[in-house]
Amino acid sequence: MIVTYNWLKEYVDMDVTPEALADLLTMLGLEVERMEPLYEGMDEVVVALVQEKAQHPNADKLSLCTVNNGSELLSVVCGAQNFKAGDKVALATVGAVLPGDFKIKKSKIRGEESSGMLCSEKELGLADDSAGIMILPQELPLGTPVFSALGLKDTVFEIGLTPNRADCLSVIGVAREIAAKLGKKVRYPGLQVPEGDVRADAVASVVVEDAQFCPRYTARYISGCTIAPSPSWLIKRLQSVGMRSINNVVDVTNYVLLEYGHPLHAFDFDLLAGGCIVVRRSAQGEEFSTLDGQKRMLQSSDLTIRDGEKAVALAGIMGGGNSEIGDNTVNVLLESAYFAPSAIRKTSKRLGLHTESSHRFERGTDVNQLVKALNRAASLIAELAGGTVARGVIDVYPHEIPLKKVTVRLDKVNKLLGLSLSASEVTGMFASLEFGVETVEPGVYQITVPSFRVDIEREIDLIEEVARLNGFDKIPVTMPLARVFSDRAPLPQRLEITLRNTLVSEGFNEVINFSFISPEVFDKLLLPADHVLRQSVRLLNPIVEEQSVMRTTLLPGLLDTAMRNFSFRTMNLRIFELRRIYLPHPEKELPDEPVVAGGILAGRRVPEGWNQAKGDVDFYDVKGIVEHVLSAFNIQDAVYDASDTPPYLHPGRSCRVLRNGMMIGAMGELHPTVQENFALEKPVYYFELNFNNLVSRLPAAAVITPPPRFPDTFRDIAMLVPDEMPSHDITTCISNMKSPHVQDVEVFDVYKGSSIAEGQKSIAVRVRYRSAEKTLTDEEVNRIHGSIVDKIVKKLNVNVR
Repeated sequence: MIVTYNWLKEYVDMDVTPEALADLLTMLGLEVERMEPLYEGMDEVVVALVQEKAQHPNADKLSLCTVNNGSELLSVVCGAQNFKAGDKVALATVGAVLPGDFKIKKSKIRGEESSGMLCSEKELGLADDSAGIMILPQELPLGTPVFSALGLKDTVFEIGLTPNRADCLSVIGVAREIAAKLGKKVRYPGLQVPEGDVRADAVASVVVEDAQFCPRYTARYISGCTIAPSPSWLIKRLQSVGMRSINNVVDVTNYVLLEYGHPLHAFDFDLLAGGCIVVRRSAQGEEFSTLDGQKRMLQSSDLTIRDGEKAVALAGIMGGGNSEIGDNTVNVLLESAYFAPSAIRKTSKRLGLHTESSHRFERGTDVNQLVKALNRAASLIAELAGGTVARGVIDVYPHEIPLKKVTVRLDKVNKLLGLSLSASEVTGMFASLEFGVETVEPGVYQITVPSFRVDIEREIDLIEEVARLNGFDKIPVTMPLARVFSDRAPLPQRLEITLRNTLVSEGFNEVINFSFISPEVFDKLLLPADHVLRQSVRLLNPIVEEQSVMRTTLLPGLLDTAMRNFSFRTMNLRIFELRRIYLPHPEKELPDEPVVAGGILAGRRVPEGWNQAKGDVDFYDVKGIVEHVLSAFNIQDAVYDASDTPPYLHPGRSCRVLRNGMMIGAMGELHPTVQENFALEKPVYYFELNFNNLVSRLPAAAVITPPPRFPDTFRDIAMLVPDEMPSHDITTCISNMKSPHVQDVEVFDVYKGSSIAEGQKSIAVRVRYRSAEKTLTDEEVNRIHGSIVDKIVKKLNVNVR
């Protein structure tokens, strides 16, 4: 919003400087983004009297003038011929700098001395063109700076308004804020309209068919107008805020728009078919030419102003070329209406047509100010265009919009602002803003919000008004009460970081995939119809079918990532994802969201190099990575079980990871059919770990023991066992005996051959014995070892070789 200092002073009596006013507005929340003095540094252009005008002795088209500037007589050479002796003119004295950085110097022109320059309006920046020098009114005193004498010196303020302050998109709105802050009263313009004998509704009619988009429409009829240029005061006022003059009628509507903040539109009444106005939405696909000469294709949601046959304006945005005010206009129908902000905003945005009118309607105008703005414009048109205003206002207002009432509490005001304002101070502030104040009970007030304040909805909005008017600088500075918390991450987050760092140390890169997958991947993963992972949460409004359900496993996303990498010939992969999956719960509205870690390995075991062994990753690589993760969490009692593995893993090259009977995860090579379904070019190995199960009941920190002082000794046990017996049954059996001298048990040989019966295999384990107190003798070791062998034979029913 652009306003000027002198224009504001017409509505509020203030004696503050422009600089102080800029600070005041900014502290009120109306930030002044630019302050520019008009015609600053032009005081060397003064009012002067042409005392003598003579022919230049050496040039036919030049005059030699004697000019009185109030203090001395100067000789000036001039080429214009539109003035005579006795005229008062604008004299740029020696040293003056005119627009365009043109500096006036004393010079000789065709042999005659010239001490200055007589200026035209164009040379002073007051007009785009001029036919001669500027002739000034005779009453102006000599020697006075021209711009001061003409009242043109002013200061322009450009105010950056937030969208909620639509009330300040007007000079009166800004003046109202200044008056409230300074304790002054606003001088509103007079609204006396000289009316004729003919009634407006006898000449014109208005029908509103869409009261939702147009709750109120008012109009006045003005006859006998003469379209002509506007007077200089109106032209200068519009130019001072960057608006060009068109003609007296249109300039009045623009002037009132800036003054009241309410858009108006003037129609050439003789171009309105049927002498009527109809407000309704456009027909779909209707073509309409706006005042800017552009053809617009309208939709059924666009609100239009129409006559008896056609559209004549795009409501709240721009008028049409078929009803504009022209040089031959005699009779004018003046519109002042209220349009729903949402309707104007939608049409303006779709058409890319933003105007001063739409800017205000989009933010909300004052429904109760329509008639005031209408009467102000009608009286000015009658004055400047010589028209006769018909009696009465056409006012279509089927459903009156009530004023909002909001309750505010004094203690709440003081508590939030940290102040101790009295009741009279607070209510006085509301009254100065023209709010209605009614006492409900001591300390509680019902505020009637005027219709021009569309931004006030709640108590907190009223408290903000108190803060603004009282002064933000008066809110006390207090130190907030703050508690000091450790910035250490919570335990679950620290455990996730440990898992990430462990996988990264193994050469993995983390990826993030969408939480949405296609339901078709369940078939690709070979999941049976009743498998728990098929029970997924379906989105109500999926973007595409390929992302229509929430994932129940991380595998599909990781396989898609692997497939894309393979297509770009990145064949060596180590990627993982640590994110949530979504499992529906039969007794809960929302699904369970466990955190799961999933990883994929493919390609070479080590990077290719002349001194590197060749070989691709296999089952034992992925098992080693899982063992590294378990070691990072100090888990030593995990069991690897090859039974009941997930269907998407190879049945002979995969296993589950168990701990205390609880499943932690699974790992192994992908099922060949799954690899084929996902178009994977080489074997892919996968592991998944349920993070919640992994970190539940973690063992205590590892105990550091000193190196043993006494030597160890080994005994081996070779035995025949059934093919289906896992080796960990044997090692677990020995460990569960809890012999104090058994330090370690490991499998060092598995054999199947011609000397072994069908359905059996030979497993050899090595037991390490050591005492923390002494060196064990052979007899002691043999006795302990024999006891262990006997117990294995009895418990596992194996044959010792």
